Amino acid sequence: MAVSPVFADEPLRVGATYLTSGIDPAKGSNGWALTSHGIGENLFTVDKDGKLVPELAEKAERTGDLTWTITLTSGRQFSDGTTVTAAALAKGFENTFANNKAALATGGKLAFEATDDLTLKVTTEKPVPYIPALFAEWPLIAYAPAGDGKAVFTGPYEIADFKTDTSVTLQPNAHFAGADKRSAVDFRKFSDAQTMSLALEAGELDLAFGLPSEVISRLKTNPDLTIKSFPVGYQYLAFLNTTRPLLGDVKVRQALDLAFDRTELAAAINGGEPATGAYAPYFPFAGKQPRPTDLDKAAALLDEAGWKKDANGMREKDGESLRLLAITYPQRPDLVTMLPVVKAQLARIGVALDTQVIENIQQAASEGNFDIALWAQHTAPSGDPAFFLNSMLRSGASLNYAKYASADFDAILDRFATEGDPEKRFTIALDAQAKLFEDVPASFLVSPVWYVGLSKPLQDYQPWGSDYHVLRADIGEAR
Repeated sequence: MAVSPVFADEPLRVGATYLTSGIDPAKGSNGWALTSHGIGENLFTVDKDGKLVPELAEKAERTGDLTWTITLTSGRQFSDGTTVTAAALAKGFENTFANNKAALATGGKLAFEATDDLTLKVTTEKPVPYIPALFAEWPLIAYAPAGDGKAVFTGPYEIADFKTDTSVTLQPNAHFAGADKRSAVDFRKFSDAQTMSLALEAGELDLAFGLPSEVISRLKTNPDLTIKSFPVGYQYLAFLNTTRPLLGDVKVRQALDLAFDRTELAAAINGGEPATGAYAPYFPFAGKQPRPTDLDKAAALLDEAGWKKDANGMREKDGESLRLLAITYPQRPDLVTMLPVVKAQLARIGVALDTQVIENIQQAASEGNFDIALWAQHTAPSGDPAFFLNSMLRSGASLNYAKYASADFDAILDRFATEGDPEKRFTIALDAQAKLFEDVPASFLVSPVWYVGLSKPLQDYQPWGSDYHVLRADIGEAR
């Protein structure tokens, strides 16, 4: 590991309810987390205005139906001081595509060839109309493998110490421009957002990312703190497990979707607005109208499905109660707040709901032991609508927690592979959402607003529209 210069400033103290699960960039969602922590970068990224822009790459050019040439920016170095080359990045990408199924969502398995130090030839398995968007997807962090699941990265910070599920200590990457403006960082994971807010109030943090909405009014009265809110590209949604016995009937899923009162859910978390579909409303491919709530229609659908009300007003059929299990996770405190509200809403149509808050939500969702999973997902991380739909709702996709399988839906998604015109891609996204509204493998609930708390030295920090870039190269300028 490279030795960074000594900085006079005290370490920047950052808190969040999430932390990378490890330092292997090819595993799970580590690529996203390592980028969020300021350790890694992508070839292309989405900037603060939601625009897709080059990062480690300079440009991408199509050279054939399945081939592209990507030109890298010259003069960049990894944190160990070695030069960033096409060959080094190719090895990293090959490792990711071999070990992370989420990377396959858009173009299938990609092949890489370094034609010179700054030129990377990419061959896709499936047609990709616009490859910069693919290389902005969260699994495709850029790195050079260093053996044993380790890697070297190019971001403004490098790892000095990592304690699994607890903290990561960062030092400025001495080979990234402006290193002398950045101090070290102590990045702590908190088990819940309430504890994190107390640490912020106690002066233990300079930046608390993802504060719970219920503490905001109190925190705003503290003269030593600055609280900022910002809309995000994330959506709060409910995956409905289509393979569970009680949710295999589409009428039951449609009834649940109509029972969700999204205005009430948004009010419960003190921010955001009712979802119009799979995307935040500022995207041009978002739905135009909030998803409806209609308890009478929901009740009629349950009646049609054979679920009649018993003497207590709850639904039953053939002696079996309509009782479901809903799960969520503490890393997104808004979802925990929403859970009892969802339970009350479903009770209005006679559906009983058991609830669980689970630390390792990805494992639980993958195992499928749930009916409803309240989830937070950035649905357009590259500024394009296709990745979320392909990675989380296409038949057989690795992150398809709803176990949704529809040939008609897949056929809609297939159109993304050959359509490069943005306006026509927006139409495909709208068609895909219409099919999801009909089949209801997921209910889209709230387009949220998030909160960040800042100490006086960081009062000028500007959060971007997600948690993909919490620690950025400009953090020193904010301080």
